[in-house]
Amino acid sequence: MSTLVEPQVTLELPSPLSAPVHVIPRWREYLALTKPRIAVMGLVTVALGFLLATTGEWSRITLGHSLLGIGLIAASCSALNQWLERDSDRLMARTANRPLPSGRMSPHEVLAFGLGLWLLGAIELICFVNERTAVLASVTLLLYVVIYTPLKRRTSLCTAIGAIPGAMPPVLGWVAAGGELDAGAFALFATLFVWQFPHFLAIAWLYREQYAAAGLRMLPQTRPVPRIVGWMCVGYALAVIPVSLLLREAALAGDLFALFAIGLGLGYVAFSVRFLLAESVQTARQLLWFSLVYLPALLLALTWDHWRLLS
Repeated sequence: MSTLVEPQVTLELPSPLSAPVHVIPRWREYLALTKPRIAVMGLVTVALGFLLATTGEWSRITLGHSLLGIGLIAASCSALNQWLERDSDRLMARTANRPLPSGRMSPHEVLAFGLGLWLLGAIELICFVNERTAVLASVTLLLYVVIYTPLKRRTSLCTAIGAIPGAMPPVLGWVAAGGELDAGAFALFATLFVWQFPHFLAIAWLYREQYAAAGLRMLPQTRPVPRIVGWMCVGYALAVIPVSLLLREAALAGDLFALFAIGLGLGYVAFSVRFLLAESVQTARQLLWFSLVYLPALLLALTWDHWRLLS
């Protein structure tokens, strides 16, 4: 590289003492560790699971304690995940500016923060909700941090393991409301479990080069055979349709929800087929976008139809 400067121009560079330094407030660093946008999405499904498990009057106080306790444990998951992946995060452009790989926070600080959040969340749930929710939330954390995260370096099957804690938030809300682990809880879990695969495969395809450079095995192969990821997305999107109808079979909703679920499912299939036929950044992002529309739309339709039938 060379720098071209006109001879007549004299450049005066500011001294290091006078140059402005952008310092990120400490509280924002801690907030970044919790991945707030993901946490909020998860807590929405917790609240919906809570409402679906409630047949009579529901307690706003219990719901509030549930959201606080589960939210603290979800934030702990994110912080501990970043603590474990700090070395690989340095190797990916999308994660290199996180608090740990950038050097703005120390590993010991993040570890203490993550463990502290888990402890506070567990105490909150035990004292103000119920022990079963605290145990299930803690098991979810262990699956995500202790099993899923290390497996990302070993096998692409980590996606299936990671989908288990990813499907737990509505079940946690269900149990927090006093619901049993019955057909309704299973239907909620199964729907979110299957929904995740096209969603995460699209993300893995978009960042496949970065994942490969960091040594993370998020796809069947480091350089996947053309269309294999697309076929997987189509297969899982097709599976979402009958699985989502389990919610009707579990008497959580009626025929109106079933029609809406089929329509949304066909949309998921259409975007997956489009990605299959032309694997590109554009089609992968469109599939990812639709997956983020599909889930809240499905859950809102489920909740509306559920309460319609109860009234």
